[in-house]
Amino acid sequence: MNTPLVDTRGASKVRPITIAILAMGGEGGGVLADWIIDLAEHGGYLAQMTSVPGVAQRTGATIYYVELFPKAAARQQQPVLALMPVPGDVDIVLASELMEAGRAITRGFVTPDRTTLIASTHRVYTMLERTALADGRVDAAALLKSVDEAARRLHAFDMASIADATGSLISAVMFGALAGSGTLPFQKMAFEATIRRGGVGVEPSVRAFNAGFEAAASGNMPALPAERPFDPQARDGSVQSLVAPIDDALSIVSRPIVSAGVVRLADYQDEDYAKLYLKRLAPVIEIEKARPGKPDELLTEVARNLALAMAYEDTIRVAELKIRASRFERVRKEVIVKDGQLLEIVEYMHPRTQEIAETLPASLGRFVLNTGWVRGIVDAFTKKGRKVKTSSVRGFLLLYIVASMKPLRPRSLRWADEQQRQTEWLAKVVEIAREDYPLAVEVAHLIGLVKGYGETHERGREKYQSLMALIPKLRARGNAAAELAGLRKAAMADESGEGLKKALAALS
Repeated sequence: MNTPLVDTRGASKVRPITIAILAMGGEGGGVLADWIIDLAEHGGYLAQMTSVPGVAQRTGATIYYVELFPKAAARQQQPVLALMPVPGDVDIVLASELMEAGRAITRGFVTPDRTTLIASTHRVYTMLERTALADGRVDAAALLKSVDEAARRLHAFDMASIADATGSLISAVMFGALAGSGTLPFQKMAFEATIRRGGVGVEPSVRAFNAGFEAAASGNMPALPAERPFDPQARDGSVQSLVAPIDDALSIVSRPIVSAGVVRLADYQDEDYAKLYLKRLAPVIEIEKARPGKPDELLTEVARNLALAMAYEDTIRVAELKIRASRFERVRKEVIVKDGQLLEIVEYMHPRTQEIAETLPASLGRFVLNTGWVRGIVDAFTKKGRKVKTSSVRGFLLLYIVASMKPLRPRSLRWADEQQRQTEWLAKVVEIAREDYPLAVEVAHLIGLVKGYGETHERGREKYQSLMALIPKLRARGNAAAELAGLRKAAMADESGEGLKKALAALS
């Protein structure tokens, strides 16, 4: 690791040990860097640390850079320590998440001739992944393979799970992995002594450190965190009884999706709404029965997209999710609220006249939207956004009142519009499936363009309507499924719809 370099005069030079740490907010990256500094200084090394903060918790990780130089060598060779990592000249990279390891590679910090990469394999999705119109998630398996190929040595495992299990931060697990990798010239007891000198959260940190040490020292091949299979009974005991009548018609692929749809819709509205979902799937199930031995791809896609469409986002749903006890607990965990600390949560909300009218009974909602002077008053009231402190009694009650309108949702304007769209879409899927199964599968995907609320919902609805209106023309051309798949991909390429407009122009 600390291989001497030979200068032009033939005298040996000792080079510093260079370490880059990429960690997101709240993960203890600064604590990890401080531990390394303390470890080095107590072990006879000069140490220097700098940091460049990221933009936010997930749009950019903070980069901590550490250089270590032995004091004994400094007597003959005056070291010049750098302030930033230099591409191609980093010995050790520690990444708190798999995508951060990928970022380190793109920055040139990881090279196959030098770098030991220590990374957690869990995922915290980036903003680009979360805001993608389709499934924008990066293939974790492919990313891990690239990471393995880019580094000289790789120590990768799910450090987040270890941190949760030991009640500590991921930084302690990373410190243990660093010790277990054997890349620094210090004994394990020196690492542990560093944690104890810190004096804060010592026992959980030591537990996490030891677990990280064992995982790295074992030398096992890197693996991605195992995905837990969906268990409907673990979330809702009534799911199995609802799905039981159609269970024999479901495959190993469609069964968990249908079960998840039942859970989602029972939570979204009530059990009767979940039964309506299963009733709507019945014609598609009959189509699949007529194709014995073949994959039930149509049922799978209809079940997935119908569940999402029926659980559309409206003001009632948004309010309900924001005041759930599970959300408060998740936020407390994410920001690491300690005993005795108070937590304030402020929601930035900007409902438009459209969303307010859609929450009202259908006739009243149409009156608001179609009556100029009424709409003007509501527009003036909603011109500016509102800050709602849900951790206060007043803010919580405000959203509680909105969420309590859930039983009235079936009378709302938005409900009427959504149910009509879903009914027409499903009828079209069933009609086409009898003649052109592949095209029906593509049509099943289309309603997924309609999502969210506000302007996002409006743009998605326009794209959906454009493509649905185009189906007769595509069927006449003879290659409808492939052409519709290309158009749908273009529709999801950007939010503005420019990609779809270009694709439609090229089609004609």
